[in-house]
Amino acid sequence: MPLISVYIIAYNEAEKVRAAIESVRWADEVVVVDSWSTDGTAELATQLGTKVVQVEFKGFGDLRNRAIAACTHAWIFSLDADERCTPEAAQEIRTLTQSDDALDAYWTPRRNFFMGRWIKHSGWYPNYRQPQLFRKGAMAYDQKPVHEGYVLHSKKAIGHMQAAIWQFPFKNMAEVMHKANRYSSLGAEKIKHKKISIWSALLHAKWAFWKHYLFKLGFLDGWAGFVIALGNFEGTFYRYVKALEIQKGEAWRSPTKPSLPQHD
Repeated sequence: MPLISVYIIAYNEAEKVRAAIESVRWADEVVVVDSWSTDGTAELATQLGTKVVQVEFKGFGDLRNRAIAACTHAWIFSLDADERCTPEAAQEIRTLTQSDDALDAYWTPRRNFFMGRWIKHSGWYPNYRQPQLFRKGAMAYDQKPVHEGYVLHSKKAIGHMQAAIWQFPFKNMAEVMHKANRYSSLGAEKIKHKKISIWSALLHAKWAFWKHYLFKLGFLDGWAGFVIALGNFEGTFYRYVKALEIQKGEAWRSPTKPSLPQHD
């Protein structure tokens, strides 16, 4: 019977990581990849019997590749600290990995919950990220600092799981703002080579709002859909403005030193 490793990436997630770990107790190995949290995340994960590996954060792509390296079993399931593996998904993972016809990688649908409801639109369902179930060696991640992609080392097609896991991306509005700030800073590094102006930043932000609220039917998610669209507007705008700030350098961040008045 093939053995399964689960890795969980975490940084200052003491309030969330327990539930994530408890949801994958069925796995043969649980690895928590921490980036020197200061809130007791690593200590809690150790108490819960997981293998804890400390990795300096150099971007999410690098972090996930280091997580793969820390896993020792033939199959790997990727779980974030704000995600929960449901019993239905756990059973499907066991069934898939034991099948003689198993593919090498599978997409996993995610149900996101925000403002007290399951968000069925706004681009949040099925909300696949990278394939989350895969054979070790069949997949790696690129080196992007955020919104990292994947590199498939297999000629087989990627399968789709049917059972969904759950995700709770934000515990409150303060965390919405905190993540928008962090991710816009990381995202600015990805686009700093582009030609950017305040106007282009505003246009990209407006498109992000309407894409989520109108074209991805966010208006059907009520006020939660509006908040999600507005958050995408703000995150996109600040990502481009931060990239512009990088391009302009110190001359843009600091005012020109005023000249002293001349006296006769």
